[in-house]
Amino acid sequence: MKHHPARLIAKKRDGGELAADEIADLVSGVVDGTLGDAQLGAFLMAVCCNGMTAAETAALTLGMRDSGVVLRHDRISKPKIDKHSTGGVGDKVSLLLAPLVAAAGVAVPMVSGRGLGHTGGTIDKLAALPGYRTDLSITEFGDVLEQCGYAMLSPSAELAPADRRMYATRDISGTVESIPLITSSILSKKLAEGIDGLVMDVKCGRAAFMQREDDARALMETICATGRSAGVKIAALLTDMDHPLGLALGNALEVVEILEALDGNCPEDLREVTLELGAEMLVLGGVAVDPRAARATLERLWQDGVVRQVFRHNLELQGGDVRVLDDHTLLGRAPVIEAVSAPRAGFVEDVDPLALGQVVVDLGGGRRQPSDAIDPHVGIVLQKQLGDPVAAGEPLAIVHAATTAAWEAARVRLVAAMPVGEERRKRRPVVLDRA
Repeated sequence: MKHHPARLIAKKRDGGELAADEIADLVSGVVDGTLGDAQLGAFLMAVCCNGMTAAETAALTLGMRDSGVVLRHDRISKPKIDKHSTGGVGDKVSLLLAPLVAAAGVAVPMVSGRGLGHTGGTIDKLAALPGYRTDLSITEFGDVLEQCGYAMLSPSAELAPADRRMYATRDISGTVESIPLITSSILSKKLAEGIDGLVMDVKCGRAAFMQREDDARALMETICATGRSAGVKIAALLTDMDHPLGLALGNALEVVEILEALDGNCPEDLREVTLELGAEMLVLGGVAVDPRAARATLERLWQDGVVRQVFRHNLELQGGDVRVLDDHTLLGRAPVIEAVSAPRAGFVEDVDPLALGQVVVDLGGGRRQPSDAIDPHVGIVLQKQLGDPVAAGEPLAIVHAATTAAWEAARVRLVAAMPVGEERRKRRPVVLDRA
């Protein structure tokens, strides 16, 4: 390193502003190991306590992006726009959004992650598709993108490698919540994809990374400002995560929901978020003049079956079994599938997404540690949502479990997470704000 790391750490500790070359030096030390674990932890804590200016956050983002390979898609003349969500329960939007936007003429190079804790990951959902490969080489990734308009890739050690070590250190050093560190982590990986623009879906609510609306709004604004200063077109939606998105929670079950949505049977909240994000992507890509026109285009392509055709083409190119489009049983099923009944008549007064997400994890459908294996078949399919009337004994949800004991444990917790009472509550809008 050109600069002494202790001096840079002390400068940030004391509230000073680091220059771009100083930040670049720290990032290079993260990658080559010359910045020790203790030093990295101290730097992250200094940032967490004192924040970063807009210029510092942009410099950190670009330094992390440039720490590895930055993809180029010179053969593809279409605009290249991606979407990123901060994560939630039942958030399977990417599986539907990517073919939808590709059908409208925008290329979507999507590098997605695995789930940890109650938030599911796109790669885990795709792994529930028989034969589907997300471990593509960079060349294969580009070929699929060129041929069908979108490609799905697991995180690669070649893309933004500085983030891998920084993310792991944040997790054990109490610095996860820092907005500059969250921003640089998200954007460095996304900008390494070789995109022209990015649409962010920033979740807000009990099952979101940012539970408080003011924190989520601050993150949204910081990501937008940083992305634009890095030369990328960017837009963002603030969306509700105080209720699960869609009805299915669990990897194969969510894939079934997507397959049914391709044929037009889509829960309204999932449809709304997908169309709103897709409209923003088309506007960023310059293929629509405004969100209203973009949304009309997407609705027509969806209704006409074009999106299903694009999804099928991607399945073929990435090794998936195209028969699942017509035969969902090929995804497999859990050994125990039983309904959980309402204990009384009334209205569903809550559908706690955090509690339900944790139930899915305990059923085996999520990870507590990165090394944990996932059972793709377990999970929950809601039969009722917030404010719905319900009769005594009527199903609240169907639990898919590996054993009867697991189902019984889930049943007790699910009844608590979906209380039935006299008050008919209304869900807030699914899209709360935009930037």
